[in-house]
Amino acid sequence: MSLTVGVLALQGSFAEHVTSLSGLPDPNLAVVEVKTPASLAKCDGLIIPGGESTTMALVARRWGLIEPLREFAGKGRPVWGTCAGMIFLANAAVAGTKEGGQELIGGLDIGVSRNFFGAQINSFETRLPAPQSLQSVQRGVPRDNIKETFRAIFIRAPAVMHVGKDVEVLGEYKLTDEERAEDASRPEKVVVAVRQGSLLATAFHPEVTDDRRWHALFVDMVSASAAKLGKAVESADAKQLAETDAHLVAPKDVSKPLPVITTPQSPFMR
Repeated sequence: MSLTVGVLALQGSFAEHVTSLSGLPDPNLAVVEVKTPASLAKCDGLIIPGGESTTMALVARRWGLIEPLREFAGKGRPVWGTCAGMIFLANAAVAGTKEGGQELIGGLDIGVSRNFFGAQINSFETRLPAPQSLQSVQRGVPRDNIKETFRAIFIRAPAVMHVGKDVEVLGEYKLTDEERAEDASRPEKVVVAVRQGSLLATAFHPEVTDDRRWHALFVDMVSASAAKLGKAVESADAKQLAETDAHLVAPKDVSKPLPVITTPQSPFMR
């Protein structure tokens, strides 16, 4: 069965997600950039990339996408939010939000702390235990040699401070003594990856590594959803989406490409 997975292309690291999805060896997978409600309606699943959540929300509101995004997720179509996308999917965002609050899509029963790990200079990489769903993913060939863990790259990242009873925790990060020394009120560990039904969220950036397992896991979710709910559109229509939205351009100052980090251990490894 053919599938169409969209990447919200308003701001942030959407190009990296497109590249990661396109790297999966699946001839039946169409990958498109989503910039309008019309293009969103033709997708079987959607990725909301990392970036700047406040800016992303403002651009989405400007282009009439907030309500369609909420409706899309509400219908049970799979949505995966990474970093800023995690904030966007959360039911509540605390600490560091703009005055008056952060406009959110919601649906994921978590409370997140924006920029929990600090500014850009505090970005880091670590290895975390892979959840069973990631170890058993069948779609695509993992390029990580150590399948029991995965590379987690945190770039001005949020953290989950509250998890609802129906939310499955897929990843946790244990804070270092140095990180806790900076603020004694900080917990010993925080949640950094969750799943609730058709919603997936990660505080880190799988799209800037060469490990495709998180993308493969999400496509598996989209496949299962399409089998249950039916496809959004025919694949022939999906192939026209790039041309349909080609004239739309996000604000120049809000989208900068991120490098794919392929070294076994980066200088900011923890």
